[in-house]
Amino acid sequence: MRHEETTSGLESLHRRDNWEYLVMTVAPRDSLAAARRRVVEHAEYGKWELQRSILYRGGARRYWMRRRVMRVESTLTG
Repeated sequence: MRHEETTSGLESLHRRDNWEYLVMTVAPRDSLAAARRRVVEHAEYGKWELQRSILYRGGARRYWMRRRVMRVESTLTG
């Protein structure tokens, strides 16, 4: 199972909001339980939400997850 962080072209749909995207690709030989566990781990610990999932012919799966980018201002002076 591999995952890659990408900036999606879907950002144009969210002009007011800033989102960070994570695309996970799961090979057909990987179990569904392992894929679910990976998605749940990202959702719980990384604060990602599942935006989209696709099951391809042949058994490969791809999951698009997103989370809001939080802008933080420095509290340090000087």
